Amino acid sequence: MCIHFEEAVVLGRGTRLFAGAMIVVCSVLVGPSAPGGALVARSLPVEAVREVVPNRVMTWNICNPCEESNVDRAAEIAAYAPQVIGLQEACVGDVERIRDYLESLYGLVYHVEYGMVLRNWGRCGGVPWSPGAFGQAVLSAAPMTDRVNVEYPDGGSEDRGYMAVTTTVGGRLVRVFNTHLVQRRQEAVRADQTGVLAAEVARHDRAILLGDFNAVPEASELSGIWALAADTDPQCRPASTGTCKPTTDWQSKFDYIFLRGLVPLEHRVHPTSYSDHHLLHADLDPT
Repeated sequence: MCIHFEEAVVLGRGTRLFAGAMIVVCSVLVGPSAPGGALVARSLPVEAVREVVPNRVMTWNICNPCEESNVDRAAEIAAYAPQVIGLQEACVGDVERIRDYLESLYGLVYHVEYGMVLRNWGRCGGVPWSPGAFGQAVLSAAPMTDRVNVEYPDGGSEDRGYMAVTTTVGGRLVRVFNTHLVQRRQEAVRADQTGVLAAEVARHDRAILLGDFNAVPEASELSGIWALAADTDPQCRPASTGTCKPTTDWQSKFDYIFLRGLVPLEHRVHPTSYSDHHLLHADLDPT
């Protein structure tokens, strides 16, 4: 008999681990589920289930509302096992389920902090008088301290903000920022938002900026960020001579890992069928 993970999760960590194993067994026995049918985990090869990579950071706009499976989102993240993950367009309920799947199916244990900017029943469900919270989240294999959550004074067409935490990457303490700037033709609003963000980033000698900036590298509204930090891709620069890999389905680079006082080792963009934004991760020099 197959165990449904969503029911087993309330019974405690030991049961969650057993339930996760049973899901993988069931996927072998019964095959993939039909759309709208029972949830079946898309398991990774055994060699992909490992400890986190301690110097790896990732950013991913998980696309909401896109009605994607959180078990599939967890599998995408587990394939790269980053130390720190910044998620945008995230609902608290989705993040909690992703986090549970990462632990129960792949043995990857993360702490979580939230930077929610609004409550929206249409995006995150819940009940009309208590809708789910929507915004950013940071998952870290190491504990996090000193969380702040700031809404930009002008959110434009939708509330936007940034969050920041202090955690460990590659064995060193670093300030990690996660943001999502306003979309479409709202350049002046984005310029104000990056001004707020840059003023806070400038206070730190070592910082990582993750997020969906909704702007291409040469956009003027990003000039304040470029003055403080470099893209983790050494070939990507704001000048027209730079070569920046696209991070969206519409072939634009909107997603960034900016580094201040840190050195990148490797940079990868991974297209995914579970969002209109690609997964972006970087390995950093821990020295």
